[in-house]
Amino acid sequence: MNVVTWAKGLEGVVAAETKIGLVDGTRGLLVYRGEWARELAVSRSFEETAYLLWYGVLPKAEELAAFRARLASYRAMPEHLRRLIDLLPADQPMMGVVRTAVSALGDAGFSWPPTVEQAMQLTAVLPSVIAYRYRRLQGLPPVEPFADDPSVSHAAHYLYLLDGELPSAAHARALDAYLILTMEHGLNASTFASRVVASTESDLASAVCAGIGAMKGPLHGGAPSEVIALLEEIGEAVNAEAVLAGKLERGEKLMGFGHRVYKTMDPRAEALREVTAGLNGGDPWFDFALHVEATALRLLEQYKPGRKLYTNVEFFASAVLKAVRLDPSLFTPTFTASRIVGWTAHVLEQAEANRIYRPQSIYTGATPE
Repeated sequence: MNVVTWAKGLEGVVAAETKIGLVDGTRGLLVYRGEWARELAVSRSFEETAYLLWYGVLPKAEELAAFRARLASYRAMPEHLRRLIDLLPADQPMMGVVRTAVSALGDAGFSWPPTVEQAMQLTAVLPSVIAYRYRRLQGLPPVEPFADDPSVSHAAHYLYLLDGELPSAAHARALDAYLILTMEHGLNASTFASRVVASTESDLASAVCAGIGAMKGPLHGGAPSEVIALLEEIGEAVNAEAVLAGKLERGEKLMGFGHRVYKTMDPRAEALREVTAGLNGGDPWFDFALHVEATALRLLEQYKPGRKLYTNVEFFASAVLKAVRLDPSLFTPTFTASRIVGWTAHVLEQAEANRIYRPQSIYTGATPE
């Protein structure tokens, strides 16, 4: 006798085995391939972490050098992609542009089974797509990528494509940490969507398009604009106490504190705090954010004792994205440019022992008499 288990939204249902990532909200754990994500963000680079997720081990020095060069070689956009993006309506949202671009890239050379080389190609070109579209909408000429210069890191190169100037070391380091910490987060909606499409033996680009489609939804890839609004409302460090206390007295939430999954300190927030604290003096916005966080935690303990409300990743993500001067329209696309590493890693894992996803549904409609 078959026993059918039903859970709305598949909540609590195990749908896959994975060696890629562990998310434990109760204990505040985030692990990538046996490595603490927090430690990777503090001491490793985007390239090293991507290598880890794709290959299962951290690269040796010579492997990393070769990997950086290969990744950089895929930064340039093909001419047909430029023409396609130029033809899209100006009011089409950036995530729609990204989805269209990935679909166009996958038309050739992306047959089953997926490969790390394909994952590298999509990951490397995505910042170029985002920056090209953004600058064209701003009436600015596109910035040509450093396709033959792997010495410019993935994070620094992204900011260079947007601004036309190489970023400061503090900004590049902070964005690098953000990209690492948003690469992978278990079987979330976009990762699950990617694995479902891959399970049909469709190509990697199609699976990534599914992930982008899920990320486009505000319940998943929504930008941390509310945290930035809070920080901008405070304005200066001297105002933090009065503004935050006033919100708590009125029963308002402090955006950037508390998390649905993590019931203890969000390890991603902890890592970003450590990185930004290490850059103290490198950017005034970082210093301001650290002051606001300390004030908020003190007041939360005073006004809501025992609630254990901790800083979540959105708070420091907002500080980082604001500091590196990303336009709010770029927040979710930038999130996508990091999460694509996790999506492709999961698709590669799905292909290793594939079985098509085929859940059941419970029919609640009428039947003919």
